[in-house]
Amino acid sequence: MPSPLAPRYWGAHLLALVLVGLAAALGVWQYDAWQAHRAAEAVDLTHADPVPLDEVIGPDDPFPGNQVGQPVSVSGTWVPDGTVYVSGRVHDGQDGYWVVTPLAVDGDDGAALPIVRGWVADPDDAPAPPTGAASLDAWLQPPEGTGEVDEDPTDDVLPQLRIADLIQHVDQDLYGAYGVATEPEDGLEAASVDQLPDVGAFTGIRNLLYAIEWWFFGLFAAFIWWRWVTETTAEGRVVEEADETATSDP
Repeated sequence: MPSPLAPRYWGAHLLALVLVGLAAALGVWQYDAWQAHRAAEAVDLTHADPVPLDEVIGPDDPFPGNQVGQPVSVSGTWVPDGTVYVSGRVHDGQDGYWVVTPLAVDGDDGAALPIVRGWVADPDDAPAPPTGAASLDAWLQPPEGTGEVDEDPTDDVLPQLRIADLIQHVDQDLYGAYGVATEPEDGLEAASVDQLPDVGAFTGIRNLLYAIEWWFFGLFAAFIWWRWVTETTAEGRVVEEADETATSDP
Protein backbone atom coordinates (compact mmCIF):
# COMPACT_ATOMS: atom_id res chain seq x y z
CA MET A 1 0.00 0.00 0.00
CA PRO A 2 1.46 3.44 -0.95
CA SER A 3 2.33 5.68 1.99
CA PRO A 4 0.79 9.17 2.18
CA LEU A 5 4.31 10.33 3.03
CA ALA A 6 5.75 9.12 -0.26
CA PRO A 7 7.89 11.80 -1.99
CA ARG A 8 5.43 12.12 -4.87
CA TYR A 9 2.83 13.49 -2.42
CA TRP A 10 5.10 16.07 -0.77
CA GLY A 11 4.03 18.89 -3.11
CA ALA A 12 0.36 18.37 -2.27
CA HIS A 13 1.10 18.24 1.47
CA LEU A 14 3.15 21.44 1.25
CA LEU A 15 0.36 23.25 -0.62
CA ALA A 16 -2.17 22.18 2.01
CA LEU A 17 0.05 23.37 4.85
CA VAL A 18 0.61 26.74 3.16
CA LEU A 19 -3.12 27.28 2.58
CA VAL A 20 -4.10 26.28 6.13
CA GLY A 21 -1.30 28.34 7.67
CA LEU A 22 -2.16 31.40 5.57
CA ALA A 23 -5.85 31.17 6.45
CA ALA A 24 -5.03 30.79 10.15
CA ALA A 25 -2.66 33.78 10.10
CA LEU A 26 -5.15 36.02 8.28
CA GLY A 27 -7.84 34.98 10.72
CA VAL A 28 -5.64 35.93 13.67
CA TRP A 29 -4.86 39.27 12.01
CA GLN A 30 -8.56 40.10 11.59
CA TYR A 31 -9.29 38.94 15.14
CA ASP A 32 -6.55 41.23 16.48
CA ALA A 33 -8.06 44.11 14.47
CA TRP A 34 -11.43 43.40 16.08
CA GLN A 35 -9.86 43.38 19.53
CA ALA A 36 -8.05 46.67 18.81
CA HIS A 37 -11.31 48.24 17.66
CA ARG A 38 -13.05 47.18 20.87
CA ALA A 39 -10.17 48.51 22.97
CA ALA A 40 -10.27 51.86 21.14
CA GLU A 41 -14.00 52.18 21.78
CA ALA A 42 -13.53 51.38 25.45
CA VAL A 43 -11.04 54.21 26.02
CA ASP A 44 -11.98 57.89 25.87
CA LEU A 45 -8.81 59.89 25.30
CA THR A 46 -10.46 63.22 24.55
CA HIS A 47 -9.88 64.46 28.12
CA ALA A 48 -6.21 63.47 28.20
CA ASP A 49 -3.43 66.06 28.17
CA PRO A 50 -2.22 67.11 24.71
CA VAL A 51 1.00 65.53 23.45
CA PRO A 52 3.18 66.58 20.49
CA LEU A 53 1.84 65.28 17.20
CA ASP A 54 5.09 63.47 16.32
CA GLU A 55 4.77 61.35 19.47
CA VAL A 56 1.54 59.87 18.12
CA ILE A 57 1.86 59.72 14.33
CA GLY A 58 4.29 60.64 11.57
CA PRO A 59 3.44 61.93 8.08
CA ASP A 60 3.86 58.47 6.51
CA ASP A 61 2.52 56.37 9.40
CA PRO A 62 -0.81 54.52 9.44
CA PHE A 63 -3.25 55.76 12.04
CA PRO A 64 -2.60 54.17 15.45
CA GLY A 65 -5.91 52.53 16.34
CA ASN A 66 -5.44 53.07 20.08
CA GLN A 67 -5.04 56.85 19.74
CA VAL A 68 -8.50 57.86 18.53
CA GLY A 69 -9.43 61.18 20.13
CA GLN A 70 -5.98 61.82 21.61
CA PRO A 71 -5.38 65.58 21.99
CA VAL A 72 -2.22 66.64 20.14
CA SER A 73 -0.28 69.89 19.93
CA VAL A 74 0.71 70.91 16.43
CA SER A 75 2.46 73.92 14.90
CA GLY A 76 2.81 74.84 11.27
CA THR A 77 1.64 77.06 8.43
CA TRP A 78 -1.88 77.17 7.07
CA VAL A 79 -2.59 76.03 3.51
CA PRO A 80 -5.64 78.22 2.76
CA ASP A 81 -6.11 76.98 -0.81
CA GLY A 82 -6.85 73.49 0.56
CA THR A 83 -9.90 74.59 2.56
CA VAL A 84 -12.94 72.33 2.17
CA TYR A 85 -16.35 71.97 3.81
CA VAL A 86 -17.55 68.61 5.09
CA SER A 87 -21.32 68.23 5.01
CA GLY A 88 -23.64 66.31 7.29
CA ARG A 89 -22.39 67.68 10.63
CA VAL A 90 -25.07 68.42 13.20
CA HIS A 91 -24.64 71.18 15.79
CA ASP A 92 -27.41 71.89 18.33
CA GLY A 93 -29.87 69.99 16.14
CA GLN A 94 -28.98 71.95 13.00
CA ASP A 95 -27.38 70.37 9.95
CA GLY A 96 -24.23 72.12 8.76
CA TYR A 97 -20.60 71.82 7.72
CA TRP A 98 -17.16 71.34 9.17
CA VAL A 99 -14.67 73.95 7.94
CA VAL A 100 -11.38 72.15 7.25
CA THR A 101 -8.01 73.69 6.34
CA PRO A 102 -4.70 71.78 6.11
CA LEU A 103 -1.86 72.87 8.36
CA ALA A 104 1.65 72.21 6.96
CA VAL A 105 3.39 70.81 10.04
CA ASP A 106 6.75 72.29 11.02
CA GLY A 107 9.68 69.99 10.38
CA ASP A 108 7.80 67.41 8.28
CA ASP A 109 8.87 68.50 4.79
CA GLY A 110 5.57 70.22 4.12
CA ALA A 111 3.27 67.30 5.02
CA ALA A 112 -0.01 68.78 6.23
CA LEU A 113 -2.52 67.72 8.86
CA PRO A 114 -6.15 68.60 7.96
CA ILE A 115 -7.61 70.67 10.80
CA VAL A 116 -11.33 71.04 11.49
CA ARG A 117 -11.37 74.74 12.39
CA GLY A 118 -15.05 74.76 13.43
CA TRP A 119 -18.68 74.39 12.34
CA VAL A 120 -20.86 76.61 10.16
CA ALA A 121 -24.44 76.32 8.95
CA ASP A 122 -23.61 77.56 5.44
CA PRO A 123 -20.16 77.61 3.78
CA ASP A 124 -20.93 81.07 2.42
CA ASP A 125 -20.96 82.35 6.00
CA ALA A 126 -17.57 80.89 6.88
CA PRO A 127 -14.70 83.33 7.53
CA ALA A 128 -11.86 83.52 5.03
CA PRO A 129 -9.29 80.72 5.38
CA PRO A 130 -6.44 81.65 7.71
CA THR A 131 -2.90 82.29 6.53
CA GLY A 132 0.50 82.30 8.18
CA ALA A 133 1.79 80.34 11.16
CA ALA A 134 -0.37 78.73 13.82
CA SER A 135 -0.09 76.59 16.94
CA LEU A 136 -3.09 74.74 18.30
CA ASP A 137 -4.42 71.66 20.08
CA ALA A 138 -6.68 69.20 18.29
CA TRP A 139 -8.36 65.85 18.87
CA LEU A 140 -6.73 63.35 16.53
CA GLN A 141 -9.07 61.28 14.37
CA PRO A 142 -8.63 58.56 11.71
CA PRO A 143 -9.76 59.31 8.14
CA GLU A 144 -13.46 58.72 7.59
CA GLY A 145 -14.79 56.04 5.28
CA THR A 146 -18.57 56.15 5.34
CA GLY A 147 -18.77 55.00 1.71
CA GLU A 148 -20.76 58.08 0.71
CA VAL A 149 -19.99 59.20 -2.85
CA ASP A 150 -18.91 62.76 -3.63
CA GLU A 151 -21.42 63.69 -6.32
CA ASP A 152 -19.49 66.79 -7.40
CA PRO A 153 -15.71 66.36 -6.93
CA THR A 154 -15.10 69.75 -8.60
CA ASP A 155 -16.45 71.80 -5.68
CA ASP A 156 -15.09 72.33 -2.16
CA VAL A 157 -17.84 70.39 -0.38
CA LEU A 158 -17.10 66.81 0.70
CA PRO A 159 -19.56 64.26 2.13
CA GLN A 160 -16.89 62.77 4.39
CA LEU A 161 -13.41 63.67 5.61
CA ARG A 162 -11.51 61.12 3.57
CA ILE A 163 -7.83 61.81 2.90
CA ALA A 164 -8.06 60.37 -0.63
CA ASP A 165 -10.70 63.02 -1.43
CA LEU A 166 -9.02 65.88 0.40
CA ILE A 167 -5.65 65.34 -1.27
CA GLN A 168 -7.22 66.34 -4.58
CA HIS A 169 -7.60 69.87 -3.16
CA VAL A 170 -3.98 70.37 -2.05
CA ASP A 171 -0.60 70.21 -3.72
CA GLN A 172 1.30 68.42 -0.96
CA ASP A 173 1.36 65.31 1.17
CA LEU A 174 -1.22 64.79 3.90
CA TYR A 175 -1.11 62.87 7.15
CA GLY A 176 -3.20 59.73 7.41
CA ALA A 177 -5.30 61.50 10.05
CA TYR A 178 -7.00 64.79 10.81
CA GLY A 179 -7.47 66.94 13.87
CA VAL A 180 -10.55 68.60 15.34
CA ALA A 181 -9.46 71.90 16.89
CA THR A 182 -10.31 72.02 20.59
CA GLU A 183 -10.98 75.78 20.26
CA PRO A 184 -13.02 77.08 17.31
CA GLU A 185 -11.79 79.91 15.14
CA ASP A 186 -13.47 83.30 15.49
CA GLY A 187 -16.60 83.34 13.35
CA LEU A 188 -17.18 79.58 13.67
CA GLU A 189 -19.07 77.43 16.14
CA ALA A 190 -17.19 74.73 18.02
CA ALA A 191 -16.73 71.42 16.27
CA SER A 192 -16.45 68.25 18.31
CA VAL A 193 -16.00 64.52 17.85
CA ASP A 194 -19.66 64.15 18.84
CA GLN A 195 -20.50 65.48 15.37
CA LEU A 196 -18.85 62.50 13.69
CA PRO A 197 -21.27 60.41 11.60
CA ASP A 198 -22.41 57.13 13.11
CA VAL A 199 -20.41 54.36 11.43
CA GLY A 200 -22.72 51.65 12.77
CA ALA A 201 -22.08 48.60 14.91
CA PHE A 202 -21.11 46.47 11.89
CA THR A 203 -17.81 48.35 11.44
CA GLY A 204 -16.21 46.64 14.42
CA ILE A 205 -17.85 43.23 14.09
CA ARG A 206 -16.82 43.03 10.42
CA ASN A 207 -13.24 42.15 11.40
CA LEU A 208 -14.49 39.31 13.61
CA LEU A 209 -16.63 37.96 10.75
CA TYR A 210 -13.63 38.12 8.43
CA ALA A 211 -11.59 36.15 11.00
CA ILE A 212 -14.25 33.44 11.19
CA GLU A 213 -14.41 33.35 7.39
CA TRP A 214 -10.65 32.82 7.09
CA TRP A 215 -10.65 30.10 9.75
CA PHE A 216 -13.52 28.35 7.98
CA PHE A 217 -11.54 28.46 4.75
CA GLY A 218 -8.55 26.91 6.56
CA LEU A 219 -10.72 24.09 7.93
CA PHE A 220 -12.18 23.50 4.48
CA ALA A 221 -8.69 23.31 2.95
CA ALA A 222 -7.66 20.84 5.66
CA PHE A 223 -10.77 18.73 4.97
CA ILE A 224 -10.05 18.66 1.23
CA TRP A 225 -6.48 17.62 1.93
CA TRP A 226 -7.65 14.82 4.30
CA ARG A 227 -10.16 13.55 1.72
CA TRP A 228 -7.50 13.53 -0.98
CA VAL A 229 -5.06 11.58 1.22
CA THR A 230 -7.66 8.98 2.24
CA GLU A 231 -9.01 8.53 -1.29
CA THR A 232 -5.53 8.27 -2.79
CA THR A 233 -4.54 5.72 -0.15
CA ALA A 234 -7.76 3.75 -0.73
CA GLU A 235 -7.22 3.69 -4.50
CA GLY A 236 -3.68 2.44 -3.95
CA ARG A 237 -4.96 -0.27 -1.64
CA VAL A 238 -7.49 -1.46 -4.25
CA VAL A 239 -4.83 -1.58 -6.95
CA GLU A 240 -2.47 -3.42 -4.63
CA GLU A 241 -5.14 -6.00 -3.68
CA ALA A 242 -6.03 -6.50 -7.33
CA ASP A 243 -2.37 -7.15 -8.14
CA GLU A 244 -2.09 -9.65 -5.30
CA THR A 245 -5.23 -11.44 -6.46
CA ALA A 246 -3.96 -11.63 -10.03
CA THR A 247 -0.63 -12.96 -8.81
CA SER A 248 -2.23 -15.66 -6.64
CA ASP A 249 -4.55 -16.96 -9.38
CA PRO A 250 -3.18 -20.17 -11.09
